[in-house]
This record gives sequence, C-alpha cells and structure tokens, in this order.
Amino acid sequence: MNTPLVSILIPFKNVEKFFDDCITSIISQTYTNWEVIAINDHSTDKSAKILEKYTAKDNRIKTTLNTGKGIINALQLAYKLSNGSYITRMDSDDIMKPEKIEVMLSSLLKSGKKHIAVGKVKYFAENGVNEGYKKYEEWLNKLTSIGTNYTEIYKECVIPSPCWMVHKSDFENVDAFNPNTYPEDYDLAFRFYKHNIQCIPCNRVLHMWRDYTTRTSRTSEHYAQNYFLDIKLDYFLELEYSKNKTLLVWGAGKKGKEIAKKLIKKNINFKWVCNNQQKIGKDIYNIKLQHFTVLTDVKNPQIIITVANQEEQKSIKTYLNSLKINTIKDYFFFC
Repeated sequence: MNTPLVSILIPFKNVEKFFDDCITSIISQTYTNWEVIAINDHSTDKSAKILEKYTAKDNRIKTTLNTGKGIINALQLAYKLSNGSYITRMDSDDIMKPEKIEVMLSSLLKSGKKHIAVGKVKYFAENGVNEGYKKYEEWLNKLTSIGTNYTEIYKECVIPSPCWMVHKSDFENVDAFNPNTYPEDYDLAFRFYKHNIQCIPCNRVLHMWRDYTTRTSRTSEHYAQNYFLDIKLDYFLELEYSKNKTLLVWGAGKKGKEIAKKLIKKNINFKWVCNNQQKIGKDIYNIKLQHFTVLTDVKNPQIIITVANQEEQKSIKTYLNSLKINTIKDYFFFC
C-alpha cells in the first residue's frame, strides 16, 4: 500500500479525564504515517499538559492554542496547519480502533477521489449507553455497512464527525471547515452529499464514541434541535425543492409546526397533512390541516415528513410507495 501522510485534526477542551486514552489509541494505529494537529480551545484543566508529554516524545504530534474560540475555529486552524494528502477528524474524548486509519485509507486508495471513507461506530459510557444513542448507532451502522448514508440525510447526521476520511482535494472542493455553521458535522455531511462525494461501504467498527453528560454535543446551544431543523430545511430548499412540484408537510407535532412556521416566513406555499383526527380540518397558522389521503389527487408531490414514531414512519413509507412516490426524490423524513 502507498504510504501518504494522513492528517488527524483534533480540537480539545477540558478533556483531561479522557485525553490519554485518545492519544494512545492514535499512537497504536497499525498505519504509522500520520500527523496529529491538536488545537487547544482554551482548556482550563490539565489537557494541554497531558498532550505535552506526547509531543515531547513523538514529533508526529503537534499542538497550538486556538487563535479564535470554539470547535469551528479550532478545526479551521488545525486544517490550515495540516500537511497530509488525506484528512480526518478525531474527537479528543474518543478512542480509535487500532486499524481505523489503515482501513479508511486503504478504502480511499482503492476507490479514488470523489469518495469518503466511513466506518461503523460503537458508543460506550461509564454508566451505560441510553436507548436514544443505541438506536442512533444501530441506524447509522446499518447505513454505513452498505454505503447508503445519504438516503436518510434529512433524518439525522449520517456521517459521524470523528469517523470519516477524504482526499484533501475533495475536502477543498466541499469548502473544508470554512462555513461558520453549527452543527458543523451535519453541515459538512450535507456538503459531502451536495458535491456527490460517495460513501464507501464499511462493515467494521472503527471508532469508539464516548458518551457522558458534559460532552459538548449534549451541553452546547449549537447542537440544539432548532439548529438541526434550520440546517435540514436550508439544504432541502437548496438541493431538493422544486417550484414545479406541490410541497406538503406531513405531521403537525412540534417539528411539523416549526417547519411550517419557517416555510411561511420564507413565503413558500405548501399543503399540510396528517392522520390525527383531532387536528384534521383545523387551521394552524391560517393553513387548514388535511387528511393525508389528499395525496391521491396531488400531481408531482414533494413531501417533508416530520412524524417521529418509527412504526408510523414504516406505514407512511408503505403508503407512499404504493402511490409510486419515491424516497429522496419525492419524500424526505425530517426526523
């Protein structure tokens, strides 16, 4: 196998409890031609001291202080300082499987440019992993195993932030870490999708994803649900929406109402449907809720589905397929 340099970009802040495990897992990689660019996002604990002992022993590990503030600024600086032909990101509280870099790089070398290497992930936590994360892990890994991640991109982030690798030129083409948009990992996934960077199927767990109560994705306002809805709708309108089709919103729960409000604010016309008998016929935001069966009379529909219940989602999918309305082309699950 060729031995190109792989740049591993790591923002870190106050992770003294986990940092040793993270760096040790990188040093233990079976593929050895890598560099770590670790950016200290103004830690107030011993994280920087922990890293110093590794930089003193291993010249592949480099670190500096974030000139800005926050994950995006740290990632931008890390990328600016990187030298690798292949780019990957790592979370400072997680653990790499020993073969992670080798497997992803090998996949990219075989598949060529315009591809992204991904891997299965495994959550772990001191007090056990909650059901929500278990379901997300199962859903994500099922997509990754066959490389169909983008088919459900409007549901959730389909490319895990610390478990991907791309060729540098492809990363440049999708605008790297330049957009100042949170959640930054979801925005990047959409940009990979937008530029048709194909996911390479992978059936191996390559990354151990640590969960704990003070993890940034749990505590930062930048990862609140309203940010996720904004990014989904913005990319939908840019990449999918057609004025030649009839737009419908299916579902009048909390997310359905948020989507409706955002569409109204943007002056985009839509029909609103559901199967809730208590809401059918009522006006919400001056739009009348209709029974979903009106779809049989709609030509060229384009549907945003905001129903979260998985059993109901299966029923909706079966119904739409019976009408020859196709996923990712004609209907999109937003949750």
